[in-house]
Amino acid sequence: MKLELIATSAFGLEALVARELKALGYDQVTVENGKVHFAGNEAAICRTNLWLRTADRVLLKMGRFKALSFEELFQQTKALPWEEWLPPDALFPVKGKSVKSKLFSVPDCQAIVKKAIVERLRDTYGLTWFPESGALYQIEVALLKDEVTLTIDTSGMGLHKRGYRGLAGPAPVKETLAAAMVALSGWKPEYALLDPFCGTGTILIEAALWAQKRAPGLERTFSAEKWVNIKPKFWEQARIEARDLWQAAVPLHIYGSDIDSKSLELARIHTLEAGLEGVVHYQKLPVSEVRSRFHFGHIITNPPYGERLSEQEEVDRVCQELGETYARLNNWSLHMLTTHPHPERLIGRRWDKSRKLYNGRLECHYYQFFGSRLTSLKIVTSVKPGS
Repeated sequence: MKLELIATSAFGLEALVARELKALGYDQVTVENGKVHFAGNEAAICRTNLWLRTADRVLLKMGRFKALSFEELFQQTKALPWEEWLPPDALFPVKGKSVKSKLFSVPDCQAIVKKAIVERLRDTYGLTWFPESGALYQIEVALLKDEVTLTIDTSGMGLHKRGYRGLAGPAPVKETLAAAMVALSGWKPEYALLDPFCGTGTILIEAALWAQKRAPGLERTFSAEKWVNIKPKFWEQARIEARDLWQAAVPLHIYGSDIDSKSLELARIHTLEAGLEGVVHYQKLPVSEVRSRFHFGHIITNPPYGERLSEQEEVDRVCQELGETYARLNNWSLHMLTTHPHPERLIGRRWDKSRKLYNGRLECHYYQFFGSRLTSLKIVTSVKPGS
């Protein structure tokens, strides 16, 4: 069955999501702000949920049309073949959003879409009441400039929920953004990787998962696993493929340091939960004391942000220390996500590339300072930061 699917993402990451989809074999992609449309079948729902590192969710597109009145919204929603996906016991809550549209009342749009679907299912199944006691089919009505897109969420929890951060609150960067930082850096598994502000380890864990070719969703479940239209064999085949491609034995040189003991304790727990014990190494160390004897490597990091003036002064001081440390690491590349408008003043040299990214709702820039272009240079020794 040919399906229209949408992979959603944070603004700025759409091209990365499109690249991931093409690598998975889905060539019919169309990029919009915050989403990538692609074509696939039932197996594509399983594979993309398991494999996408930088996307937020995978949605099944039910329809797209223009609506200038609630009556148009109702009738065109009702005309869609909801019975092809929703069984009689389906749990189908409706959420919505509206941007620059005549139908600006989101609660009203949600209620009308819900009513239209109920009437369609009532006509199909001959029922007067739906218990909604079965599998979850989260429906979204999204209006943008009077154009309506109706989707069903196949993922359930956001795809950043890999399963290894069960004991901690929100990370400074989501797993999906951390994976994007790694992808944009150009780091390769044969090179050293260091995060001197590693916090609870998200960037380093995501780098290790990518280097091992390990599907980030391998250890979690998804809403669509309970859908009657997607046979269990599709999920089984997708997980077999993922396990076959996993290269757990690839040698890696990944290190993190921080001055916060509690964060480092959580980083070690997360690393253990991710099955990466002994792969990612941590050390309590201020950035000013970070050293390495690796000839080449990458620093990928999210330095602290300062909200008040006194905090900003401290952040600037720490980032200047990062610049001094980076100056000692000949041939290394530095990639930092920050809100600071002029990082060159802190690092001591002009950045080579800048890209606007969003950390949640916070606008940031991903500044890249490139080191040696000699990509054939290999790691010749293995020592931890500070050694």
